[in-house]
Amino acid sequence: MKNWITALLWSTSLLAFGQVHSWQQRVDYEMEIDFDHEKHRFAGSQKLIYTNHSPDELHEVYYHLYFNAFQPMSMMDVRQRSLPDPDDRIGERILNLNPDEIGYHKVLRLQQDGKAVAYEVRETILVVKLDHPIKPGKRSVFEMEFESQVPVQIRRSGRNGKEGIDYSMTQWYPKMAEYDYEGWHADPYIAREFHGVWGSFDVTIQMDSAFTIAATGNLQHPERVGKGYAELNDKYRDQERISWRFKAENVHDFAWAADRDYAHDILVNVDGPDFHFFYEKGDEKMTQNWRDLPEYAKRCAEIMTRDFGSYPYDHYSVVQGGDGGMEYPMMTLIVGEISLPGLISVTVHEFIHSWYQGVLGSNEQMYPWLDEGFTQYVQTRVMAEMRGRDLEIATRGSYSSYRSYATSDLHEPMSLFSDYYATNKAYGSNAYTKGLIFLHQLTYIVGEDAFLRSMRRYYEEWQFQHPEPRDFLHIVEQESGIQVDWYFNHWLQSTHNINYGIAKVEQEEGGSRVVLAQKDRIPMPIELLVITASGEKHLYYIPMLIMWGEKESEASSGKWHSMKPWPWVYPEYVLHLPFGPDEIESMTIDPSGRMADVDLSDNSWPVEENSRLQMDSEWVE
Repeated sequence: MKNWITALLWSTSLLAFGQVHSWQQRVDYEMEIDFDHEKHRFAGSQKLIYTNHSPDELHEVYYHLYFNAFQPMSMMDVRQRSLPDPDDRIGERILNLNPDEIGYHKVLRLQQDGKAVAYEVRETILVVKLDHPIKPGKRSVFEMEFESQVPVQIRRSGRNGKEGIDYSMTQWYPKMAEYDYEGWHADPYIAREFHGVWGSFDVTIQMDSAFTIAATGNLQHPERVGKGYAELNDKYRDQERISWRFKAENVHDFAWAADRDYAHDILVNVDGPDFHFFYEKGDEKMTQNWRDLPEYAKRCAEIMTRDFGSYPYDHYSVVQGGDGGMEYPMMTLIVGEISLPGLISVTVHEFIHSWYQGVLGSNEQMYPWLDEGFTQYVQTRVMAEMRGRDLEIATRGSYSSYRSYATSDLHEPMSLFSDYYATNKAYGSNAYTKGLIFLHQLTYIVGEDAFLRSMRRYYEEWQFQHPEPRDFLHIVEQESGIQVDWYFNHWLQSTHNINYGIAKVEQEEGGSRVVLAQKDRIPMPIELLVITASGEKHLYYIPMLIMWGEKESEASSGKWHSMKPWPWVYPEYVLHLPFGPDEIESMTIDPSGRMADVDLSDNSWPVEENSRLQMDSEWVE
């Protein structure tokens, strides 16, 4: 059944809500830096045109100074040493940095519209008191001179990474913080990921000519057309220093990397973005892995465009650097000395971030799962198709990991801000694993077709607007005709679990009386597969009353039976079947395995000891 009145009400509320945060601030950067690779420092000048599209008058602004986190006793240093499970990439490394190994940004001069302004550095945040307020609809021009030292590569950014890459230049410049309807998001850099303002970048990097540079945006040298960056660099090898100029439009960050030994391969893609690959040639196997990578990247782009929407830029760069894999607009930094399957997986993951971090750009301090969970789930779908695997099999490892986490003392609600988790384990489980299951379980609730329509529409309607969970919720409800606010509330804001079981199977006149039990606090619609002794398959679908609708039949074989809804306050639901117990071969709750029930021991009848549990553990990867 479809409730068109509910859909109309939600449509009206969406229009009303859309007016609250439909505006976006705007930044336009022009930066020039003079890089001294012997001292690992650079002098920078920055002109920033800031446009205030908000309805508020701004009396101060905030910049991020990310490199300041790489100093002994910084919040990042202390936080990681205080956690019971510190990030092993950090440990005590920041604490033990020498003065010539730390990172820093020093602001030397700052003006607003030609007038000096007062400012204060508070670790990784620059607080600026404006000379005059920026009124709604107006703009100010900020001009800054700064000096920075690149830290030893520890977390994402830095110099001399473990694989020998000279510079991974991310979070490398004073960056204006985001301001939205909730106010300023001037979050200190402690561990997690980033949030930025949409705009443009025009960046010129002057550096020793021995280096090849990969960056966000388009290289402005005319010789670049049809050639690799290395060929361009060769033209200027006899010069001591050269300038690299890049421009990027409609992005919220700018990253780059530089190395003296980068190889550069290009895959020209007629039906999608061109791909650029920057890597250090290693042994024969590693080099061959990088040369095999382009076709997999192209296949990923094809699947993403078909199912989830188009990549809006003309190219994407896969760059060896950093400390694992990290996404940035139009490029990623990844480790390169790994197996081909590992290289494909991390490339696919980081490229998919282009949709959910690069183009949608939700606030990851508040909603890390809106990027990481979406990316992890879509990666699982894409990799399953590329490998010819069944999606239900591909997700079983994640479900097994989730059950272990959800029934442990580490379980925390997904609504926590990213930096506030008590353990790194809880953050990772919520942002990635529980985020993945949030989406896969949603296909169980609303159906695969409605889910895919919702995902594509969400991406297409909310590009470059920093959407929030409720924006996705509204679209899912409109596309499916099913209310899912109860699901979002339980899954995101609590540590409640799902636990259903077959409590009783009794003979009654004309058939069987089956009692299903809800044993934990998250209610769910139920699908019960009944296979008779004669081999007939019957799928009994029990929606919940609070859904005010139901999904279309997903039975690929057998008969689909839509039953009366289950009011969630009832601990039990009685189902009357036209088959006696001796005529039933088996019954299984949720045969697709998409419902994240934390105890599978009573989901089948007759009970086959450990059968479902063993099936889960067999597919952990």
